[in-house]
Amino acid sequence: MTRLSSTDPIPQELQGAVIALGNFDGVHQGHQAVIGAAVDMARADGSPVLVATFDPHPARHFKPDAPPFRLTTLEQREVLFAAYGADAMVVFEFDAALAGTSAEDFVNRHLLTHMGVKGIVTGTDFTFGKDRSGNIDVMRRLAAQAGIGTKAVPPVHDGGGVISSTRIRQALQAGDPQEAARLLTRPFAIRGEVVHGAKLGRTIGYPTANVELGPYLRPKYGIYAVTGHLPDGRVIKGAANLGIRPSFDPPKELLEPYFFDFAEDLYGQTIEVALHHFLRPEAKFDTLDALTEQMEKDCAKARALLDALPAFD
Repeated sequence: MTRLSSTDPIPQELQGAVIALGNFDGVHQGHQAVIGAAVDMARADGSPVLVATFDPHPARHFKPDAPPFRLTTLEQREVLFAAYGADAMVVFEFDAALAGTSAEDFVNRHLLTHMGVKGIVTGTDFTFGKDRSGNIDVMRRLAAQAGIGTKAVPPVHDGGGVISSTRIRQALQAGDPQEAARLLTRPFAIRGEVVHGAKLGRTIGYPTANVELGPYLRPKYGIYAVTGHLPDGRVIKGAANLGIRPSFDPPKELLEPYFFDFAEDLYGQTIEVALHHFLRPEAKFDTLDALTEQMEKDCAKARALLDALPAFD
């Protein structure tokens, strides 16, 4: 899988590609449909497939003080795009220059002249260009002038309406990672480097692998049944506190997974922690004994829930 900046030269083997265009933050069922349509279009004549994404998210550019809302990092998107059939990921840096680019210039200069794409696939609700002046009708017109094919993929619906990143964020903020996983087709996962903390957990028999939340959306604070995906491919089970640790001072926002039957050093390694079940909200305990007793109950419940899951990767 190749990662390119939108300003990089396009390697010869990726020229004449079909490109899927979108933010693709969640890479959820709707996004997968767009990528799948691009793959189908490309495979019909053996063309390569590019998937474009924007980073930072356009919403972050226009509202820099907005609370964190990301569902995936670029690294996660790269892995997911490859899994769904892309040959390369193209990252558009969303800055003032790109925000001020006209719809016509975006298509003609970036997609047609620079990338030389032969097909463009988007969702029907995709907008682009300065002041969001471009839509699928504009895309079709500009592409047709260059003899380029386009396809617009309608939203994917379920019983709750259109599957969207907004619905996934709402589910996570409500403490429903199972609903988020259904919409995503995989558990929501936070990827990050294991950092040193106050090491208070090890003093009560529950050493944790602390991961900062970074740009990710903040799910509902609380205790979760989780799996950890290690750099060597192993998947381990555990329970995690996600929040500010109200029983300890000073408060510090972290994801703190405790992995069952695991005693290896993970400091400095990048792991991915997937949220499977919400167990309870965060709570402040008056004594360490009370906290330890509750953690034992949490871990027992998490083990039972994770053991009941189908086999996972």
